[in-house]
Amino acid sequence: MSPIKNKHLLVLHHVVVVLLFLTQTCGGQHQMIGPTQPVVAMIGDDIILPCHLEPAVDAVDLTVDWSRTDLKPRSVYVRREGVELLTEQNPLYTGRTSLSVNKLQCGDVSLKLSTVQLSDAGTYKCLVPKFNAETVVTLAVGKFHLI
Repeated sequence: MSPIKNKHLLVLHHVVVVLLFLTQTCGGQHQMIGPTQPVVAMIGDDIILPCHLEPAVDAVDLTVDWSRTDLKPRSVYVRREGVELLTEQNPLYTGRTSLSVNKLQCGDVSLKLSTVQLSDAGTYKCLVPKFNAETVVTLAVGKFHLI
C-alpha cells in the first residue's frame, strides 16, 4: 500500500474511534437523579421519594422498580409495561404507593408513599432496568412529641 493510502486509513481509523467513543459516552446514556439528602417525613404524612431519568424520556411503558433490600419481599412498588404488579409488592405497602402517569411521560419516576409509618424509614432503591439506571433515596421518619 502506498504511504498516502496508509495515512488516509490511519486518519479514518482515528475518526471512527472518536465517533465510537462519543456515541458511548454522550449518546443514549441515561442516569437516575435522586436527592442528595434524606427525605424527612412525620408519621401519617403523604410524601414523595424523588427519582428522575435524565435525559427525560417517556417512562410510561418502562419497568420501574422501587425496593428495599432489608425487606422480604423487597419490592415496594413494581410497574412493568404500564401495569402495576401488586402481587410482587411487600404487604407493608399495599394501597400506599403510586406513580403519576402524567409525570412518567416526562421521565419522573418518583414514588408517592401515603400514610407514612415508622417502619417506612430506610433506604429505597429506584431502578429502571432498560437503561441500567438506579439511585438510592433515604427516608427518615419522625413522630410528634407533645410538650
